[in-house]
Amino acid sequence: MPVTSGPAAGPAPGMSRLLGIGLLAAALFSITFVLNRAMSLGGGHWVWSASLRYFDMALLLLAWLLVRRGPHYLGAVLRLFRARLGFWLLAGGVGFGVFYACCCFAADHAPGWVVAATWQLTILATPFVLRAFGIRVPLRGLVFLGLIFLGVLTLNLQRAASGVGMAQILAGVVPVMVAAVAYPVGNQLLNRAKHAGDEASVLLADPVAAVLLLTLGALPVFLGLVLCVRPPPPDAAQVGATALIALVAGCLATTLFLYARNLSNDPLRIAAVDATQAAEVAFALLGEMFVLGAAPPDLPAWLGLVAVMGGLIGFTFQERA
Repeated sequence: MPVTSGPAAGPAPGMSRLLGIGLLAAALFSITFVLNRAMSLGGGHWVWSASLRYFDMALLLLAWLLVRRGPHYLGAVLRLFRARLGFWLLAGGVGFGVFYACCCFAADHAPGWVVAATWQLTILATPFVLRAFGIRVPLRGLVFLGLIFLGVLTLNLQRAASGVGMAQILAGVVPVMVAAVAYPVGNQLLNRAKHAGDEASVLLADPVAAVLLLTLGALPVFLGLVLCVRPPPPDAAQVGATALIALVAGCLATTLFLYARNLSNDPLRIAAVDATQAAEVAFALLGEMFVLGAAPPDLPAWLGLVAVMGGLIGFTFQERA
């Protein structure tokens, strides 16, 4: 079954257009952090916040492929899932299941913008994950990696100074650190499958199909969480919020980001699109201030935010140079 190819060759897209699309994707991604925090403050259990999103995503992606590509194409994707069940349970369970369960747990213990800032540690984790897979990655951006780490440390030291207990800080930071490693592990497992050069790699060139396979692989993790934790039933507000996250962040934002990233092969433009994702932190902060009435951060927290965002932008451009 043929797969739609990337954008046709043509004039290089303008930088302002790429940045605009990337920033829109970052704004849509940030909804995840704001709504997860809102559900936590409203009494919604973190297990439902994590699980319902991926159940909804599975339904949306199945429907999308059925309508856009037809039943034969969807059948081929599902046969690939069944044929390599163990692989998809591992890649999806780690890359989506562990990743998002940890993020939702952390939202019970830290503001969404702090979770978003701590999440940028995935930039630190990715080179080491790649090395674990046998891929040598030049670490020219060690200064910027250190700046990200310093920013995250400053943010959490500021929370400790404001009276937040160390146990609560660790509950908000450690799970996100686990998520920051789990996500690139899942992505790299998928990357290897996509470049294996076999028949399956043709299907995996379709990002919607790849995301669906990872999502299906993650569902047993979330089902296991529900059965083990046995959280109280979610209310209508939590069901609606998780459906909104699935649609806006899980489908629209990912599609926009990948679209912008694939518009050009120029490393500078790709780096620029990657760097726009640092804006997730600022969007999450503004969302909590205007939607949830959160207090603005003080000066040390602002400095930590600037360090995280500056480190991410600098590292992205350095690694693409």
